[in-house]
Amino acid sequence: MAADERHCPGERTPISLTICHARQKRYYIKCKTCEYGEVGGAPGNPRRHTTAIKPEIFKGYDVRGIYPEEVNEEAARRIGSAVVHFLRQQRGAIKNIVVGTDMRKSSAPLAEALIEGIISNGVDVIDIGDVSTDVTYFAVGKYGCDGSVMVTASHNPAKYNGFKICREHAAPVGLESGLAKIRDMAIHPPAAGVERPGKIIQKEVLTDYREHVHSFIRNVRAMRIVVDAGNGMAGKMVPIIFKGLPCEIIPLYFELDGSFPNHEADPLKLKNLKDLQERVREERAHLGVAFDGDADRVAFVDEKGEAIGSDLITALIAREFLNKEKGGTIVYDLRSSWVVKEEIERNGGVPCREKVGHAFIKATMRDRNAVFGGELSGHYYFRDNFYADSGMIAFIEMLNILGRKRVSMSNLVTPLKKYYSSGEVNFTVDDKDAKIDELAEAFRDGKVDRVDGVTAEYRDWWFNVRKSNTEPRLRLNVEAKTRDLMERGLKRITSIIEGKK
Repeated sequence: MAADERHCPGERTPISLTICHARQKRYYIKCKTCEYGEVGGAPGNPRRHTTAIKPEIFKGYDVRGIYPEEVNEEAARRIGSAVVHFLRQQRGAIKNIVVGTDMRKSSAPLAEALIEGIISNGVDVIDIGDVSTDVTYFAVGKYGCDGSVMVTASHNPAKYNGFKICREHAAPVGLESGLAKIRDMAIHPPAAGVERPGKIIQKEVLTDYREHVHSFIRNVRAMRIVVDAGNGMAGKMVPIIFKGLPCEIIPLYFELDGSFPNHEADPLKLKNLKDLQERVREERAHLGVAFDGDADRVAFVDEKGEAIGSDLITALIAREFLNKEKGGTIVYDLRSSWVVKEEIERNGGVPCREKVGHAFIKATMRDRNAVFGGELSGHYYFRDNFYADSGMIAFIEMLNILGRKRVSMSNLVTPLKKYYSSGEVNFTVDDKDAKIDELAEAFRDGKVDRVDGVTAEYRDWWFNVRKSNTEPRLRLNVEAKTRDLMERGLKRITSIIEGKK
């Protein structure tokens, strides 16, 4: 077959590129299953689908996989096109999509291919460059864009990359809210029919973003703070945000390096906080702060170098917002300590327990007009941030609290340490649903719900076991009024999960 010819599915005789493109523009029925559908480009410059997209890269809340075996330029191009088709299904005509990238070496080529897939469908791209993920949410909300795609694998190791997608008003797109449709359209592209490609518009947004984050400042005073950027995007964002503020920032691993030479950019793993904890003690700092790779999650360490649970941070920030808005609703994920609900109620708020995951938290916050939300994962959500999460705004809010209270971080947190927690314990399980059913039956004498996995609550302790969205694993959290109760509960549940009862 000549270079300027193609085969239409089911036809023996090749057709010219001109005929191929004409058929695509007429939404020819065979284009729906053709490998050339929607990626043909201009006549004379055909581009074949060189690899199949693996459905498993589409996770519960984003797209993620190993580069280039699972996530590559071809996948990026087709995902960019699929995002356009999905948004058109939801909104009709759309004008522009924001694209941002993190610091991974593979992010630039993936972004280039993604953008090509978007503009080939007649939609403009607002290219905001290398930013933290929360900047893409800000850009969509601030400038009234139709959606965004952030090229990042968040806290995953260097060999991974992926995409975080949102709609208008920074509304998230997860597997249950559109990502499954994007997956299907990326695997089986719809027919093309665009006469003119979109444009790429370079836009500087960080000045506006800085002003937006500063709008949350109320009581920030002079403090010494060690910040561990983990060689991720916080290394770029923190200097921008803190320029001109009275805080002394002591930087740790601010060099942008997607190979993560010092430690994983995952602040939830205690081993990744060791350098931060030591530096806080050495510098006699007031606070330690650690971000993940794309800087949308944040973890905190007190002045003694002790790590602070994210649910306790949720309780502290919730209390701050409820001081300003009595009766406000606070959303928190169901793995959070009992103390979160107690603090919300004690400060005149309305607690709202929700499934784990930003798609669920954000949707509930919009439905309830909640002022704030927090997850055990270190994601913190703000109504005045388009209901989106922002590690940087959470950082500012903690500085507001410390500035107003004028006490140490450890003194703030100590009264909240009322219960004993196991932390999240992971188990590899083949049949996750069957094991959850078994646990629900074994603990049926407690207050059981199936909101997310299984939760059983008793007078003195509770536990939750839920499925991982990305792995054949169950994730367990246990909390009790005494350490002995927690350890006994942990042991009993572990024995059931591991089949040793």
